[in-house]
Amino acid sequence: MKLLLTGKNGQVGFELQRALAPLGEVVAVDQAECDLANPDAIRQLVDDVRPDVIVNPAAYTAVDMAETEQELAHAINARAPGIFGELAKESGALVIHYSTDYVFDGKKAGAYCESDSPNPQSVYGKTKLEGEQALLASGAATLIFRTSWVVGAHGNNFAKTILRLAAEREQLSVVADQWGAPTSAALLADVTAQLIARYQQEEVSRFPLGLYHVVASGLTNWNAYARYIGQTALKAGKQLKLLPEAIKEITTAEYPLPAKRPANSQLDSSHFQKTFGLCLPQWEQGLDHILQQILK
Repeated sequence: MKLLLTGKNGQVGFELQRALAPLGEVVAVDQAECDLANPDAIRQLVDDVRPDVIVNPAAYTAVDMAETEQELAHAINARAPGIFGELAKESGALVIHYSTDYVFDGKKAGAYCESDSPNPQSVYGKTKLEGEQALLASGAATLIFRTSWVVGAHGNNFAKTILRLAAEREQLSVVADQWGAPTSAALLADVTAQLIARYQQEEVSRFPLGLYHVVASGLTNWNAYARYIGQTALKAGKQLKLLPEAIKEITTAEYPLPAKRPANSQLDSSHFQKTFGLCLPQWEQGLDHILQQILK
């Protein structure tokens, strides 16, 4: 089996290189090797590789910059997935794509199900939703995984930022009114690899393709998340200027940003877990493993 992987240097892409390796030949590219904002470059890449599976974690993820770089965000997040779908439909390839909690407005009281109507509040969220829709409309064999608060040992993320700031500062404020579940990039990669292996073995007509919510279990807010990171670092012997309990709780209104964030990023993964018989562990489990690697 031949697998084409985009975004190889991103958090999920980096882990996917490891997880996909036992399944076949993995051709992994980054933005320098294939500009996903260029449709011709995408078509040339797929024509050259001729993959059986296209795995696309690459995205324009600069949430605030997307408010002004709308055309670029649209090209990468909305148009590119549709092109992958169009090409996969022609060749019979499977496309696996990753989306986000930002497709919702965050106003629901409980966790969002796949059947809930999206209502993105930012350019990033809107373009990611358009990417989902374009891929599904292509008619290709597709798995779309909506996830949230991705964290990994590789790349830049919230956990690394908190560790750096806690070592440098004696004061820090983090919002406490946005809720979700930090989800390990390694978990997403391992789940992806398992399902590709199943897809390879089963009849395509029987395989439950479509859109799924895939996040770690449990719930926290950004402030509690930051404190957990600090507590774990202290237990590991890291010197911090800022004690975890001193991280100040603030509201989203007190920390305005160009792009609006969902107050509620809870995604219900029960449909995914029941369909595939997989258990998604508590967010602390994945984060602990990541922090062990970072703190070394």
